[in-house]
Amino acid sequence: MLGMVAGIAMPVASATRSDPYKVITTTGMVTDIVKAVAGDKAQVVGLMGEGIDPHLYKPNAADVRKVLASDCIFFNGLMLEGRMADTFFKAARLGKSVYPVTESIDQEFLLEPPEFSGHWDPHVWMDVVAWSKCVEAVREALTQEDPDNGEYYRANCQAYLKKLTGLHQYVKNVIASIPQAQRVLITAHDAFNYFARAYGIEVRGVQGISTESEAGISDINHIIDFIIDRNIQAVFIETSVSDKNVRALIEGAKNRGHHVVIGGKLFSDAMGPSGTYEGTYFGMIDHNATTIARALGGHAKPGGMKGKLKSDDH
Repeated sequence: MLGMVAGIAMPVASATRSDPYKVITTTGMVTDIVKAVAGDKAQVVGLMGEGIDPHLYKPNAADVRKVLASDCIFFNGLMLEGRMADTFFKAARLGKSVYPVTESIDQEFLLEPPEFSGHWDPHVWMDVVAWSKCVEAVREALTQEDPDNGEYYRANCQAYLKKLTGLHQYVKNVIASIPQAQRVLITAHDAFNYFARAYGIEVRGVQGISTESEAGISDINHIIDFIIDRNIQAVFIETSVSDKNVRALIEGAKNRGHHVVIGGKLFSDAMGPSGTYEGTYFGMIDHNATTIARALGGHAKPGGMKGKLKSDDH
């Protein structure tokens, strides 16, 4: 059920609602959905902006006050925002509605990495089709909270889903244009497993699926061996994760006579700057797919799907 967090039931609707209706969200990806579906019927405030790592994010006193003053809260779930659990429980005890948007995804579709046994990989937004399930979940939750505007939310949801269909097809096409031997994505941490499964590209991350884990020398050396064995030409850094491990890969490969470059900077756990195309979910995924394809020998225009991307890193 949507209204469950770690076994504690959340209320379907707040006992009293503010005017305007106040909604708090966590990551930019969740915020993008909620703003699109809620439209002008709610005041939506996202806590995590550009470059913020949700694995490590711990709310400060001001953030906690915002959460507790809201009517309802939407978050990713699957332990992505693990350090916010206490805040979510506190909000629930005060009668707030708390919704993990990934809760509606069939568990058979979720990934459980071997090194993270017992926990699902939370990076669902990397598969556009999977993320579309979360859009439906947001619509259902908003309709429960505000049934009078149910048709409005439905129309906004359908418009957003239609755009997602086009985005998914674009990503499939540009990744498929990469020569098979070069269709390998190496990044700072394992945020791209859903992307790999959806779009047919092999992935390797120096760290595991959570940035709370530290990569050891053996982890780095293992990836360097892989880079040399597969003749990988480009690796990628992430906007919300330190680039030190990726640069260690480049230096280690260089010391062994193999030249590898940074293929670009990807958005993994956070979107781009607010107010930019890259600061939307569509721009984030467009940027990633375009950057990856161009760096690995595929075919994609510098401006991406609709020519809106900045020229940097393409």
